[in-house]
Amino acid sequence: MVPYFLHNLVPKREKRESARPLLTVLGELTLIQWALFFSGWLAWTCDSLDFFSVSLSITHLQTQFNRSTHDITTAITLTLLFRSVGAVVFGILSDRYGRKWPLVWNLILVAILELGAGFVKTFRQFLALRSLFGIGMGGIWGLAAATALENLPVEARGIASGFLQEGYAVGYLIAAVINLFLVPEVSAGWRSLFWTASGISLFAAFIRMLLPESEVFLRAKEAGIARGKDTTKKTKIFIQETKAMLKRHWLLCIHAPQVIASRIVILLVPLHPWGDNISREYLPSSSTFLAHGSQANSSDLYPTYLTASKGLSSHDSTVATIIGNCGAIAGGVFAGWLSQYIGRRLTIIIHILLVGAFIPLWILPTTFGALSAGAFCIQFGVQGGLGVIPIQLAEMSPPAFRATFPGVAYQIGNMISSASAQIEATGGDNLRTTVIENGKVTDVPDYATVQGILIGVVAAFVIFITIIGPENHGSQFEKAKTAFEEGGGRDKIAVEDRPGKSSRHESDSVSGDEKKGSISEVEKV
Repeated sequence: MVPYFLHNLVPKREKRESARPLLTVLGELTLIQWALFFSGWLAWTCDSLDFFSVSLSITHLQTQFNRSTHDITTAITLTLLFRSVGAVVFGILSDRYGRKWPLVWNLILVAILELGAGFVKTFRQFLALRSLFGIGMGGIWGLAAATALENLPVEARGIASGFLQEGYAVGYLIAAVINLFLVPEVSAGWRSLFWTASGISLFAAFIRMLLPESEVFLRAKEAGIARGKDTTKKTKIFIQETKAMLKRHWLLCIHAPQVIASRIVILLVPLHPWGDNISREYLPSSSTFLAHGSQANSSDLYPTYLTASKGLSSHDSTVATIIGNCGAIAGGVFAGWLSQYIGRRLTIIIHILLVGAFIPLWILPTTFGALSAGAFCIQFGVQGGLGVIPIQLAEMSPPAFRATFPGVAYQIGNMISSASAQIEATGGDNLRTTVIENGKVTDVPDYATVQGILIGVVAAFVIFITIIGPENHGSQFEKAKTAFEEGGGRDKIAVEDRPGKSSRHESDSVSGDEKKGSISEVEKV
């Protein structure tokens, strides 16, 4: 007999056949739905831009503070460590009070801290601000994903998830362009990158301020008024429903971060030479570790890898990183679209296998063209695995806690994988190779071997944890009660009695048997 978790890799045929064509769904979206998705995407893009400001400024920061690469990457690690705190704080605020204002204030906080980082004078001041920045950054992903996805039809959420997650790659591209063209031309140097990023985050906060609250919370508010309930007890109800959710979903709370961490690490390995910040994830812990290995390469340490191990110039390494991120965007969007038809987990597995297949092209070449091609291909696979994370986490999460649960799982996964940059740096200190530099044989860190080993190990773990993990494909979580309504923590749904009426009554758990199936799947494991 085939195990349930294997039999359930692909969505049921009747569910796929009942779905409307994607183009039809997209054509029916309202301007408000498009705008809310854009605001969530922009917030996540700004988060990435702010994060990679450090990765792209490592050389300048070394000179400014007279510190080693290892010391500078400590700022990246501290940011990742404190992101879980922000996910808890802002996630709770969002599930209790709504999506709009918690995200607005979150973006403003990030803008202030990013602005302050451009004025620091000492390394300790820089570390302190980047630690606080981690709290601000940690809140944005969960709030942005909830805002972007819960207002869209089920059929559009797969491709929307891919677009949303690749806001991270777009943020890196913006940061890279600023670093390439603005930073060298102004007297402020690296500080101008931080100041520009701060201004863009303020712009994102202004955009969200202009848009209405999410439909889910407007509906819940109207229903409460129509029933004549005492709204002053919402916080008390929220606490009660939070306890009920933790009691009901405690096993899922343990499983989700592990999935994200491993996926992020593998993503960060190829990115670490490029990017130290890839916390993407849904495969909570395992995913995050994967991302931090590949994506960190691409965004955090990848430029360092290309210049130190491959002998490329700073300009060529930046261009190669940009090409890699273009592959990331393509992979994330494609995977999101594909997952709507073949399932979230199977899509992830396919793209992780692609990562393994492209590792040689990523680490063996020595020319700019071949390295750029390898960067594009491996990031296509890496970000394909990450592009499914927003919707997968949203569907498997307790529906009333779609900001807190995915955000915390994602950031805990990042926290687990936060040491990946140091692991790679330490590995480079112990595994050495030689390159020809200025006609002389030079001993340099063998980051290619280090990353190849790390990606391979983490990729295998990601595939395993994904196969045995839960999936709630096509969940209509937008119908669920909010966390400040009685029954929200028990996954109760609110059903409108008649068109035009705002009153709602309690019904069975959201997604019915599907939700139960996803939980029992974890319990079986």
